[in-house]
Amino acid sequence: MCRLGAGNCIDESKYQRVIKEACMRATEILRNGGSAVDACEAAIMRLENCGNTNAGFGSNLCLDGTVQCDAAIMDGTTLNFGACTNVSRVKNPIQLARRICDGQSEQQPLERIPPMVLAATGAEQYAEQQGCAMVEPHVLISSKAKFHYNHYKSKYDLVVGNNTNSSKAVVEVEVDVVPEPGNEVELTAAALDTVGAVCVDGAGNTAAGCSSGGILLKMPGRVGQAATYGAGCWATDTDELAIATCTTGNGEYLMKTLLAREICNGAFGSDCAVTSLHKTFKQKFLDSPLLPQQQDLYAGALTLLYYPKQSCGEVMWSHTTQSFCVGYMATTQKAPKFVHSPLPTYSVPGRSCVVNGHNFHLRI
Repeated sequence: MCRLGAGNCIDESKYQRVIKEACMRATEILRNGGSAVDACEAAIMRLENCGNTNAGFGSNLCLDGTVQCDAAIMDGTTLNFGACTNVSRVKNPIQLARRICDGQSEQQPLERIPPMVLAATGAEQYAEQQGCAMVEPHVLISSKAKFHYNHYKSKYDLVVGNNTNSSKAVVEVEVDVVPEPGNEVELTAAALDTVGAVCVDGAGNTAAGCSSGGILLKMPGRVGQAATYGAGCWATDTDELAIATCTTGNGEYLMKTLLAREICNGAFGSDCAVTSLHKTFKQKFLDSPLLPQQQDLYAGALTLLYYPKQSCGEVMWSHTTQSFCVGYMATTQKAPKFVHSPLPTYSVPGRSCVVNGHNFHLRI
């Protein structure tokens, strides 16, 4: 079973085809005996290459017009985690994150501890050593990313230019979190369409991963939730429950709340996945004392729960964003399912949460 999605999705047609293709690619790997980690990596690589998401090719641009990508992956069986951040020359950041994750199990000379997160030029050097596909930074910049950058950079410059304290305005202006009236949907979509995947293989092992270009007009060097332990993705397997989740949304808020790990921890203390997700989003995110209550709080999560003793599970999607795109597929299915999940009309984006899902059985 593989499940994946993109964050705040306004035009579902842009995502439907590539999400289905990613599901099919991951499922084929599982059918051929591949692991959950193999499938998770392959699915996200397809999403990174499509150009319509905020990951890999097509990532949001930094304030200076450069591209810097984050990615992470976690193996629920070994609990190994690998991440990269601020990489500009790695074609598929999730591929590098996978190499770092696998390296957690390798012994190092002189009892050195293998790195869990690598950044910038050091990460790119390691990627080359590991045989990852490398490109020039401009290759990762899409026409969509250029358009959004030029559009909002001009607005940003107007705000900064009209502020006498412009040296501080550069830091304080958060156009991606507090959009201009009339531009809320467009800007939020540009900022939040990060990607992720969760998978369970025939042995009942899970994996979770995510990839992101970060917030639109972010400060160069900024580290996002997609590269942060406990925030962007989490996976853990036990005899009673195997669970994997990945998140998207306002990165700083996801990092402050460690939302991915909180989702998984909450599931172990509940008999109902829907109730657990609602509770976690409400208590650990929307009402968290760590976050500014005067602002809209955007987050989404893909969660897979597998119960080994019953050989069954649930795939769940939950979000506070206006909408969410999800695809899922099992090895027994001929075609993937695609879901465009909108927030109910009576709900306020950034202030309330919707949870939905689907049951599945795993044939071993």
